[in-house]
This record gives sequence, structure tokens and C-alpha cells, in this order.
Amino acid sequence: MINSSAFSFDDIQVAHQRISPYIQRTPVLTSTTANQHTGAKLFFKCENFQGTGAFKFRGACNALLQFTPEQKARGVVTFSSGNHAQAIAKAAQQFGMRAVIVMPKDAPAIKVAATRGYGGEVVLYDRYTEDREEIGRQLAQNQGLTLIPPYDHPHVMAGQGTSAKELIEEVGELDYLLVPLGGGGLLSGCATAAKALNPHCQVIGIEPEAGNDGQRSFRTGSIVHIETPNTIADGAQTQHLGNHTFPVIQKYVDDVLTVSDAQLVDAMKFFASRMKIMVEPTGCLGAALALSGQIGGQNNGQNKLTNQRVGIIVSGGNIDLTRFATLVQ
Repeated sequence: MINSSAFSFDDIQVAHQRISPYIQRTPVLTSTTANQHTGAKLFFKCENFQGTGAFKFRGACNALLQFTPEQKARGVVTFSSGNHAQAIAKAAQQFGMRAVIVMPKDAPAIKVAATRGYGGEVVLYDRYTEDREEIGRQLAQNQGLTLIPPYDHPHVMAGQGTSAKELIEEVGELDYLLVPLGGGGLLSGCATAAKALNPHCQVIGIEPEAGNDGQRSFRTGSIVHIETPNTIADGAQTQHLGNHTFPVIQKYVDDVLTVSDAQLVDAMKFFASRMKIMVEPTGCLGAALALSGQIGGQNNGQNKLTNQRVGIIVSGGNIDLTRFATLVQ
């Protein structure tokens, strides 16, 4: 197994070759309205069109494709609020494995239903009173399953980084890359890819205001643990960064910023009304930051995004229709 201290762009390149037969090369969309609003040229990498509706399928495929025959025969276990759950369930089904998924009782119904639809055996828990990581470890130990966490695993990180690799290969050099941040799997992989392909690109992670553990960790130099944050961005309701992801984020990421839930709703409305796509709140983190104009403040009366080329990872689109309608009303 690769480890985070040796994690490099080579791992992402190999991962891309490994998973390419199974994943979608998702589209990169642009918006004249967004460009006019920000004064920038924005490139939206739409992982809401990925298998299972989110970037997580990349990392799940890369991890499960490296199982030994014994691991494959015994199966996989993971814990997730939804997108990684679906990704592991679908990848396991595709590769002929058993998948046990630990999910919070209040996970979006659409994500629980999809996980079960892909053949995942769902174990529910209370995210506010129970420890999902401990539940996952116990299931792995008792049933001989291999635990693949949602973000803190180098194989997962390498798979997620292929999204930024595809984006930069398609659109060329970027001045900024904006990436949603929960536990850091997507950000660590994307930052590694961006700095290898485009060394001068400023990589920024974006969290919900209510759960800024990543920002605090980045600025203090050590992993900060918080209570489960109260935010509509359920994919970013993590309590801490990972032991594998944090050193990579320290090495390659330029800053970590936050947006409010209200800004996430505004971005959801923008995607639906102007770009005709449905994006879940977590998937809106990067767009919400760009559209808010708050990157780096003002520079001589001009937003720092003006005349910049900005890549935005739109991480997923899995949201219940009723929930979506309630939020955007």
C-alpha cells in the first residue's frame, strides 16, 4: 500500500489508468453569467455527472481494484453520510464483492436508497451520539471485512485527484482551483495533481462555516477535532481531517476558506436556474466562494478573481428532490 508521506502525482496517474474503464470523464461546463458576475473565467468540473452522482466513485474504484483475492472474497466495509457509501456499494457490486455500509440515521433518503439499490448492506447509526469509525472497525474485525474509509486512505485520495487531472488536461493552466473540503480526500488528491500539472495554481479548500475544522487545522498546524457541524452540506459534516490527508493539504494547499449555508443555497439556485443542473449543497462549496467574491478580498478596488482562470470542482449532485425544493424556495 502507498502511504501519505510518499503520496505523489505518480499515484494519481496510475490510478487514472486503473479506473478509466469504469468511471465517467465528466464534463467541464462554463457560464457567461458567472463569468460576468465574477470578472473571471470559471470552469466547472461537474462530478455530479459521475457514476453514483459524485466524485467518490473514483476513489472507491481505485481502492477496490487493488484488493487481494482474499480481501475480495471477504468484502469491504465503510462509513459514510452518502456519496462514498453509494460509491463503495456500486464498485463492490461491479467487482463482485460484499459491501457493508455504516450510514447515519439522518442521511438523505435518496442516498440511503441508492446505497441499498447498489446492493450495499446498510447499518444505521446516530451521528451525534455514536462513533462511526469505531462501528466500522468493529465490523471489519468481526466479519473479516477490509475497511476503506471515505477520505483518509491514499488509494481513495489518488482516485479523487483524477478529477483535477482531467480538468487541467482539458482546459489548460489555472490561476485558482477551488475544491470542497470535508475530510480532505478530494482536496489532497486535487491539490497534488494541480501542483504537478500547474505549479503556480493557487489551490483553495472550501468548508461550510459551521464546520471549519479544516481551516483551523490548516492555520494552526495540527488536526482540530470538532463536534458534528450543523450545516446543510451533509458531505462536509466531518469532525476532523485525516492523518493521511492533512500532511498533503499542508504541503500543497494555499488556503482554506468558508462559506455560509445561505451562500450554498444561492449557489444551488444559480446552478439550477442558469446552468440547468442540480447540485447538492456540498457540491456548491467552490461555486459559492467564487460567486461571493470573497477570495482574498479586494485588490485596488478589484476582486482578486478578476481576469483569472478558475477551476471549480463541483463534487456531487445527490440531493432528495423535496429537500432541494425546500432549500431553494
